[in-house]
Amino acid sequence: MKKFLFVTAAAALAMVGCSDSGASGGGEEFPQKNLEVVAPASPGGGWDLTARSVQKLLQDNDLVEENITVSNKPGGGGEVGWKYLQGQDAHTLAVNSSLLLTNELLGSSELTYEDFTPLATLATEWQSLAVAPDSEYQSLEDLMNQMKKDPSSINIGVGPALGNDDHLSLVQAAKEFGVDPKKLNFLVYEGGGDVVTALLGGHVDVVTTSLSEVKEQHLADKVNILAVSSSERLEELDDVPTYKEQGVDMEFPHWRGIMGPPDMTEEEIAFWDEKLGAMVETDQWNEVMENNDWSGFYKNSEETQQFMEEQHELYTTLVEESGMAK
Repeated sequence: MKKFLFVTAAAALAMVGCSDSGASGGGEEFPQKNLEVVAPASPGGGWDLTARSVQKLLQDNDLVEENITVSNKPGGGGEVGWKYLQGQDAHTLAVNSSLLLTNELLGSSELTYEDFTPLATLATEWQSLAVAPDSEYQSLEDLMNQMKKDPSSINIGVGPALGNDDHLSLVQAAKEFGVDPKKLNFLVYEGGGDVVTALLGGHVDVVTTSLSEVKEQHLADKVNILAVSSSERLEELDDVPTYKEQGVDMEFPHWRGIMGPPDMTEEEIAFWDEKLGAMVETDQWNEVMENNDWSGFYKNSEETQQFMEEQHELYTTLVEESGMAK
């Protein structure tokens, strides 16, 4: 009898062990330790702001109990931070953007979006095309017609490098209008502020840049925004038409999102889906977007996977059409 009871107890313990090991694929409910959000850049700027906003809102709204730290890992246009993420588990996330796609397409990285687990697309800035108030080009059609007639006659300011969203948004617009993007004359500056300064100084005819770089200048009548890349006019700039309503069929988001390391479990993905989905519904998140001229662009993990596939296909085409494919 004693032998029988011993065997039964051992079997029961084994069954409990097997049951526990199945939770979140490891034995304990997720998360099991402190959390980390990687900003793959130095403090300041969009990636860092996104990471710190996620950290603050998840904690302030009691969406997670664990402590969250932000780690800045600059270098390689995101490469350093994203390589770090590859070696972590689901307790570490990283901010991403279209550079995750274009770095590989331009030959500067071997990393692709398929090396990570997409978790969310959070927000977007929209792209803009702006000229001086006294420019001879007072509409998108005026400008595009001149580009079609003589692409090299227009000096276009862009920064900080070709292949970014500022550049590729105009590549797409030009292609849609029937202009050969390879023949356009881009002048590259160090950043958005320098691009706008060049426009104000008369050194370029037009700039393609994030809306936040020219919004206040437009409201002060110092520049004239000819088009924005959103699907509808923006409430705060209802005098500015979209590309679409001017006959250029495109919508071009300058998005930022969150991804995790490879091989996350369904339970881990579901955890972050719930928490990030709740975060974007808070009043504080709406304030972050308003304060930084972002627009709501939330997509959950499944939607983000599909979105990344679509964006990869689009950016592949745009990089090829710009003549920069490697």
